Amino acid sequence: MARSCLALALCVLLVNITARRTEAAMYNVGDSAGWDISADFPSWLDGKSFYVGDTLVFQYSKYHTVSEVDEAGYKNCSTANAVLTSSDGNTTVPLTAPGDRYFVCGNELHCLGGMRMHVLVADPPAPAGSPGGGATPASPLTPSGTGGGDAGVPTLEFGGSHRAAVGPAVVTWLCIAAALFVW
Repeated sequence: MARSCLALALCVLLVNITARRTEAAMYNVGDSAGWDISADFPSWLDGKSFYVGDTLVFQYSKYHTVSEVDEAGYKNCSTANAVLTSSDGNTTVPLTAPGDRYFVCGNELHCLGGMRMHVLVADPPAPAGSPGGGATPASPLTPSGTGGGDAGVPTLEFGGSHRAAVGPAVVTWLCIAAALFVW
């Protein structure tokens, strides 16, 4: 009897996890390196998906700044038409709308040395079980312009994201396994 209660509780927990809305993620740009010339931003961006509601946190030293620029500013390492410029060492940027976002260090030599980042912000995926749910938008573009998608395959993302997507098929199989465990 105790095993069947445990199996039922496990199934209820898994169903609740998949039914909950996807949560926003907070990303520490560059992870432990931070917003610094030593960070490998293409590698940091690899495999991450950014959605409306997520937040980018830039932490950096007094030798750097962070500026949000347009595509031309990104390509030319120019902050002349910057939308945002900060030098406080701890800049938080909420991702409030879908589209391309470009960030550069205001020191042109640092930017030319790779201290720039292009992210593609997508609308959040629909919750599991809703119409159109389960599909995941393409991954962010890296500074070299490459990117890709996961073709709607459920994923668990690491590296700053607290977002997890588990498909209904996984929950079904786990419930079957729990039921077999009871027998």
